[in-house]
Amino acid sequence: MPVHGRQTAVGCASGGVLLQIVLLAVVCSTALAAQSRSAAAFELFGLKLWELSSDEDADIVDPLRYTVTIDAPDADEDLAEKLENASALKADEEHPVSGSLGLLAKARSDREQLVAAFYADALYEGVVTITIQGKPLDDLPPDAEFSGPQPIPVVINIAAGPKFTLGDIRLEGDAAGLASADFGLIAGGDASSGAVLKAEAAIVRALKQEGRPLAKVTGREIVAEHAGSTLDVTLTVAAGPVAGYGDTTVEGTEKVDRDFTEHMTGLKRGRQYSPDEIDDARDRLLGLEVFNSVTVKEADALDSEGNIPIGVEVSERKPRHLDLGGSLSSTDGLDLKGNWEHRNLFDPAEKLRIDGKISGIGSNDLSQLNYSAGVMFEKPGVVGPASKFFAGANTVLEHPDAYDRFSVKGNTGLSYDLDRQQTVSAEVALDYSKITDSFGKHTFLIASIPLRYVYDNRDNRLNPTTGFRALAYAEPSYDILNGAAFVKLRGEGSAYQSLDTASKFVLAERVAIGSIIGAGLQDVPADRRFYSGGGGSVRGYAYQGI
Repeated sequence: MPVHGRQTAVGCASGGVLLQIVLLAVVCSTALAAQSRSAAAFELFGLKLWELSSDEDADIVDPLRYTVTIDAPDADEDLAEKLENASALKADEEHPVSGSLGLLAKARSDREQLVAAFYADALYEGVVTITIQGKPLDDLPPDAEFSGPQPIPVVINIAAGPKFTLGDIRLEGDAAGLASADFGLIAGGDASSGAVLKAEAAIVRALKQEGRPLAKVTGREIVAEHAGSTLDVTLTVAAGPVAGYGDTTVEGTEKVDRDFTEHMTGLKRGRQYSPDEIDDARDRLLGLEVFNSVTVKEADALDSEGNIPIGVEVSERKPRHLDLGGSLSSTDGLDLKGNWEHRNLFDPAEKLRIDGKISGIGSNDLSQLNYSAGVMFEKPGVVGPASKFFAGANTVLEHPDAYDRFSVKGNTGLSYDLDRQQTVSAEVALDYSKITDSFGKHTFLIASIPLRYVYDNRDNRLNPTTGFRALAYAEPSYDILNGAAFVKLRGEGSAYQSLDTASKFVLAERVAIGSIIGAGLQDVPADRRFYSGGGGSVRGYAYQGI
């Protein structure tokens, strides 16, 4: 029986007294646990310590333990690993099943999973034989009982056979005019089940790109020719009619405005259907950050006007979010930061975010600490679903190596997604700052118009393996206090290319170029100049050393 520690409120207990209380609770609980074999875990202040895996299995009815041996003599190391990973019997070997019936069901399911793993590796002659207590699975009755000492021995014998390649390939129906090679179906090519299913999806997608929302595979004939180890594939596809969008129905909204959600899909009634626009609608709704999940799907049939109704199902997130964090470095000291965010301020997914940060604690004296605080507001969909209005204000007190700066800045602007890969933005900003650098002390009041263009076709923005990103930035600026005018220009490019099929090795390149024209170095605020040096730049020089 688990022993529960009760937390006692101590107003001003010293660290030593509190430690004694905790140690006493641990010792007493350990002693009690020793008196009861059923006590497999100790719970202190809601945390379970020394919990055994048997606790997780305590609720299993009629627990039956087993052991698994996988025998695959003709499988190479890679295939053997794939088969072992596909085996639920092997993965759950340390956990009992619920009686003999549970072991039978798990073994039958395991055989199907292993056969599927064969097909995924283009092995269509593979044979899986499972025995329980020496008896073949197919010879066991549905109500078989496994008695005797546990664990019950389970043996999986695997004969992989030869790897198949694609043989005759035929596309029929509305896909008859398409070239199978365009979708990866080539005689002598990859015959794995994944490759065939991927080709099916690509064929259907190609027909949907023509505005045919009901395109689907209506027939699939797969024949394994064992004599030549080839796989013949015949796919029959029905394209369906060209159609426009019908009504868009939204379900699952609670606090987010339903009509606004429909508006943000951008799927206008009557416009020709496009699967890319369906994907854009889903990504745009997820980008609002008010939904945990978004599903956008077409109906199974056209409406009376020949359009395809669209169904949107969403699940909302909690609108408020508080994040507190910190980091400790031997060189930079302690950093503390936090932010509070409301993702649905006035129902149509407006976002309000407040940030604060203190850095350099412990590495500098109090006068050299870095502070920043800001507030940001965003309103999506102001001039169409692809647009977003933003406004913000922030203040900064910082002391990098090249200068000391105090700044108060406000900005407002608009961003617009031209398509899935291109984004433009424009804003107006006003920045008041006091800066001390190698040229002395200066006060600036900079009015600027930052302009930005981004092209991004990377396959994954968080962990890219292919594609590139390009940025073009221009910021015309005018110093109201000192009368200086200048333009800051910057361009960046980064490219990624996977070097292997598993994308374990990715080649990444980055290049950047910039210039400031129209004013001398002294007339440009220190925080707007270009710097280099440091671990993420030119490593032979100190941070901001260039």
